[in-house]
Amino acid sequence: MTRLDLLRHGEPVGGPRYRGQIDDPLSERGWAEMRGAVAGEDWDVLVSSPLVRCRAFAEALARERGLPLEIEHRFREIGFGAWEGRTAAELRAEDAQALSRFYADPVAHRPPGAEPVAEFLARIAAGLDDCLQRHAGRRALVVGHAGVIRAALVHLLEAPAPSLFRIKVPSAGLTRIEADGERPPMLIFHGRRP
Repeated sequence: MTRLDLLRHGEPVGGPRYRGQIDDPLSERGWAEMRGAVAGEDWDVLVSSPLVRCRAFAEALARERGLPLEIEHRFREIGFGAWEGRTAAELRAEDAQALSRFYADPVAHRPPGAEPVAEFLARIAAGLDDCLQRHAGRRALVVGHAGVIRAALVHLLEAPAPSLFRIKVPSAGLTRIEADGERPPMLIFHGRRP
C-alpha cells in the first residue's frame, strides 16, 4: 500500500491574498497549524514545494524526525500573474465580477499573465504520478499549496479543468491518497484541523 498525504501550508505572513509564487514565510500561527496537523502521524519520506511557506516546515520536520526530504519544483503553487500579492477586496474594487468569472471558469478567465490552468494541471499531474511511483509501498508527506492539492484531486478524479477552484482546501488541511496497485489511487479525506 502506498500512502501519500497532501498537507497544505499554514497561514503565511501577510494573511489571505493571491500569493501564488510569492515566497512569503509562515506566520507563527501557520507554524502552529502545521505542527498540529502532523501530530501523531508517521511518514517514511517528506516531499515539499520549493516555496518557503512549505519548505521551511518540511525542512524542520525532516530534521526533527530524521526523515529524507525531497524538494519537488513541480509542486510550487499556480502563478496568479497580475493578481500576485493582491487581496480579493483589491481585485473586486477594480472589477466586481473578475473573481466570479475566474472561479466559474479559470481556464477562460485567468488573471493577466497567470500560468495557464492546463499547464499547471499537467505539471502537478506529472509530479504526482512520479511521486506515487517513486514512493510505491511507502508513506510520503507532500507539503504543498491549496492549488497543488486541488490539481492533484482534479487529476485523480479526472475532473474537468474548470472545476479546479471548486474544491476548498483549508489552511494546514490534510488529504490522503492511497494506492494498492489494483485500483486507481483513492482519496481519503483525512482533513484534520489543528
